[in-house]
Amino acid sequence: MNRTHMIEKVASRSKPWDMMVVGGGASGVGIAVDAASRGYEVLLLEQSDFGKGTSSRSTKLVHGGVRYLEQGNISLVMEALKERGLLRQNAPHLVHDLAFCVPNYDWWEAPFYGMGLKVYDMLAGKFGFGQSKLLNKNEILEKIPTLRTDGLRGGVVYYDGQFDDSRLLINLASTAAEYGATLLNYAKVVSLTKDSEGYVNGAVALDIESGKELKLEAKVVINATGAFTDEVRRLAEPSVEPMISPSQGIHLVFDRSIMPGDTAIMVPHTSDGRVMFAIPWHNHVVVGTTDTPIENASLDPLPFEQEIEFILETASEYLATPPKREDVLSVFVGIRPLVKSGAGTTSAMSRDHVIHIDNSGLLTICGGKWTTYRHMAEDCVDHAVTLARLPDKDCITKNLRIHGYHENREVLGELAIYGADALKIQEIAHDNKELAEKLHPALPYIGAEVVFAVREEMARTVDDFLSRRVRALFLNAEASMAMAPRVAALMASELKRDQNWIDDQLSTFRILAQKYVVSAVGVTS
Repeated sequence: MNRTHMIEKVASRSKPWDMMVVGGGASGVGIAVDAASRGYEVLLLEQSDFGKGTSSRSTKLVHGGVRYLEQGNISLVMEALKERGLLRQNAPHLVHDLAFCVPNYDWWEAPFYGMGLKVYDMLAGKFGFGQSKLLNKNEILEKIPTLRTDGLRGGVVYYDGQFDDSRLLINLASTAAEYGATLLNYAKVVSLTKDSEGYVNGAVALDIESGKELKLEAKVVINATGAFTDEVRRLAEPSVEPMISPSQGIHLVFDRSIMPGDTAIMVPHTSDGRVMFAIPWHNHVVVGTTDTPIENASLDPLPFEQEIEFILETASEYLATPPKREDVLSVFVGIRPLVKSGAGTTSAMSRDHVIHIDNSGLLTICGGKWTTYRHMAEDCVDHAVTLARLPDKDCITKNLRIHGYHENREVLGELAIYGADALKIQEIAHDNKELAEKLHPALPYIGAEVVFAVREEMARTVDDFLSRRVRALFLNAEASMAMAPRVAALMASELKRDQNWIDDQLSTFRILAQKYVVSAVGVTS
């Protein structure tokens, strides 16, 4: 993917696109993949970087949702379990099995959770990741030796999936581009245009980099902006009733020493009504998440002090050595774009996706979850085809290999997350030995990854690289700040930027990175 090439495609376009997608997160990019692979002409516009919002801030799980099973939403669980299996099939370099233990401290927990997880296994059918089973105290401590032993009776182990959300998103964007889609990051839709009958027929977007306005036409416009859904809807109809009830969840990241091994912990019930996970991820441990209703969405939300305390307190109930604030290497916050319903709490709201068509003809998709992005995209494109009166074409994404597909990721070492693209990074590092050096001793990333991200993955800022092309900011905020000067220099060389650009990037990134340091945040109430 090359942004200059994408801009040129937009500038040379003289007829309406078949579909215009607003929003470059999981839903929007998934729609671009589906539509482009069917043969439709697709333009996607993202106001910031791909996945800047919710889609890079998930709990890193590809899962059916054991909580939805408890709520009785069998259809959603079955759909998610099927999609989980398809994701592992189509992106084995990014999706892998992960064992989860549910520790039992009361006599009734083992039979209760054991029975529920057997149902979970049954619903997965041929898409199962492994069979759940009961563990005694010694068996569960073999898997998670740092569990609190006082009162521990045993537990249940079951299997779900794990992934790297922003890496999957970038690979999906590359897949869409390979099928002919045009994707632009840093292209903010500032208005929607209408035909003589009042139906949306395009948009005006601002190219953030050049400052130029882009006037664009399309046979159908799809709003896939997640937490910003209602803002885009108001561009077409200022008086529309809001659809979204946003809620935020935070995750704390720790050194792997608090929970060594390759097994995660799942706590089925917490005091805020959510499931809590402690998950090994990129040689660190991610603990979350919370559920806090908020008034307005933002691209870089801050954690609330009570959320930080809640996670620390809950984790201390299960780990022998309670983690402390000073142990937190990074904190990241995601916003769930929950669809409004009659539910009294956001944790009880359905995660089913919703497709809505306003009187203006603007098609909106919202809700859902990362695991079911492919099915959501298929449903949305089917509706868009009907709305735009486009010729019917079959969806092919059930068996579509995602860019980077590689069956034996283990042979790629620390570049495994790139799949087949790892070979390109290795070539860059081979040609310039300095680019083979680590950017920071605490993290595995090397200079060649910066060069690759600019050349092939449309990284435009230091934040793009350190947050979403690699996960440095999410894993270790202090280390990411130390890496930033070297990253900025490498990017400036590739992008032909000057020292002023470097200085601006470093200043902007330092301000952003402070939001990921617990000692610098956690003051919001």
